[in-house]
Amino acid sequence: MAAFKDCEVGLPGKRSGKVRDWYALGGGRRLIVTTDRLSAFDRMLAAVQYKGQVLNQLSAWWFARTADIIGNHLVSVPDPNAIVALEVEPLPVEVIVRGFITGVTTTALWYRYSLGERSIYGYDFPDGLGKNDALPRAIITPTTKSGPTGHDERLTCAEVVSHGHLDEGAWDTVSRAALALFARGQERAAAAGLILVDTKYEFGRAPDGSILLIDEVHTPDSSRYWKAGTYARRLSDGLEPESFDKEFVRLAYSRLGYRGDGPVPVVPDSLWEETGSLYRSAYEQLTGMAFEPGDYPVGPRLEGNLRAAGILR
Repeated sequence: MAAFKDCEVGLPGKRSGKVRDWYALGGGRRLIVTTDRLSAFDRMLAAVQYKGQVLNQLSAWWFARTADIIGNHLVSVPDPNAIVALEVEPLPVEVIVRGFITGVTTTALWYRYSLGERSIYGYDFPDGLGKNDALPRAIITPTTKSGPTGHDERLTCAEVVSHGHLDEGAWDTVSRAALALFARGQERAAAAGLILVDTKYEFGRAPDGSILLIDEVHTPDSSRYWKAGTYARRLSDGLEPESFDKEFVRLAYSRLGYRGDGPVPVVPDSLWEETGSLYRSAYEQLTGMAFEPGDYPVGPRLEGNLRAAGILR
């Protein structure tokens, strides 16, 4: 069974990102289709079966459970791999909230700290921290979206405003919402036997000027989750925590010496099978619902559901 990399749904003006394809629907709405494509280190690495469905349905689940904190762009979910969303102008800053010092990418806290940096993203860190230690409090570490180098560029919170990315009022709204969303996510994760380690949020400005939460929320693609029950023991034993997210893939490539530069190493197919299983497990633990896989191939099913919803004629 082939994973869902791409399809055409009979709508004009298709645009594609790393994981999602979208189409303007008119009337201030857009169709967003989440594929099975997996991106890490700013590279497209593979397609993982049911990953797109997990991301799409889990984001919709979280949108419904965080709307009291900040509004979002979700209108409807016509298919397991698709949503109808409001058209908004994405803000030029990604907001990463971190509760632990970890990570192997060049923008990760632990990577920078392991190189000897102690002032990172505008925060001062003491000597003696170990990888995967908890931080005293959650912090915000913003980045630009694919800056001049083609990669996300690190910012401090002060630079978001001083460099003109957002005005002070917008940044205050975004940063307050991000911390509240993260606290909500950590609370739910703890109840599910998981630790929400860090996450990325994206926001957009609606035509009326309001700021909305967009893209995805607390998914294994945008967030790092660890198994709570084994975290302390594995930390004391010098082992990596049990993860339920894309970090599983990053670590596999990191062990091969790859951090995003040069040729992409070949990895066994079992890595992608394990990744899919972890994603589905995260969905079930967080939502408390069994994952019900949609029919493959996705294309015919998606078109049928879009016709039933009146999106396709």
